[in-house]
Amino acid sequence: MAIADDLARIALQEEQLQFSSFDEHAAWRLGNVLHTFAIERSLAIVIDVRRINQQLFYAALPGTTPDNPEWVRRKTNVTFRLHKCSYAVGLETQAKESNLFDRYALSHADYACHGGCFPIRVVNVGLVAAVTVSGLPQHADHELVVEALCAELGRDYATLRLEK
Repeated sequence: MAIADDLARIALQEEQLQFSSFDEHAAWRLGNVLHTFAIERSLAIVIDVRRINQQLFYAALPGTTPDNPEWVRRKTNVTFRLHKCSYAVGLETQAKESNLFDRYALSHADYACHGGCFPIRVVNVGLVAAVTVSGLPQHADHELVVEALCAELGRDYATLRLEK
């Protein structure tokens, strides 16, 4: 699928996957959905749900390494800075044959535009948190988060997923 098609679908995901409210309990439920998926599928991932300065849920499953939390940190920084999915930012920079430093003067040491971080928005409020997964290829990281958001929000994943 073309980058433009993926970007249009990610914009739809971001529009459709918004919460009516989001608090510590919602973060815990979302983190647990991801944790359950990971256990059932034997995925070696790190899961992080956080507000800008407060971690609300964290899990590192067997097989992860110290690099995974670093990827989480860098992907989350992109989402909080640009208010978009880290995967969308990566696709946009790829389409423009650019990078985060050239486009936004963002250090590669602190920002990574790879899939896996999704902004958590509350309807009529905006960005309040982010959910991030690290450990799979970036497309799969992104899709796992979208699948969990669909499960938590009662949305049909089949209608929102990206093509492979």
